[in-house]
Amino acid sequence: MIVSECPFCAIARGDGEASVVYADDAVMAFMDTAPAVPGQVLVVPREHVSGLELLDEELGARMWAAAHRIARALRRSELRCEGVNLFLADGRAAFQEVFHVHLHVLPRFAEDGFRLDARRGNPARAELETDAAAVRAGLAALAAEKG
Repeated sequence: MIVSECPFCAIARGDGEASVVYADDAVMAFMDTAPAVPGQVLVVPREHVSGLELLDEELGARMWAAAHRIARALRRSELRCEGVNLFLADGRAAFQEVFHVHLHVLPRFAEDGFRLDARRGNPARAELETDAAAVRAGLAALAAEKG
């Protein structure tokens, strides 16, 4: 997707319609136009970043801080909010639909109809240790890339 065609970039530039709830120099938050639950907010970086792999950690922290603030605000708003989910889909396999990194802030309440279904496993400790070793190796590779 060309950045000029990105709907979130258009919103960040002021060219796209959005019901903005928060904005600063690095991130914006606005109402999702196809919410899974009433009051769902999207937090996006102003600059185009297609996915989590390319997101600068400092900018990611700014997104998280804005999402945290919005989640707290949702609990104090008139919207029904008995809990909150934060959800980030990164890549097609994770159901990312707009390839501009974004964090969903979903106010939750009993019987709101929103579900994430998964087949949960019960792996043996040895399998968990093997997986942990793979993640540690990935962290070491990441550290080596940073030099």
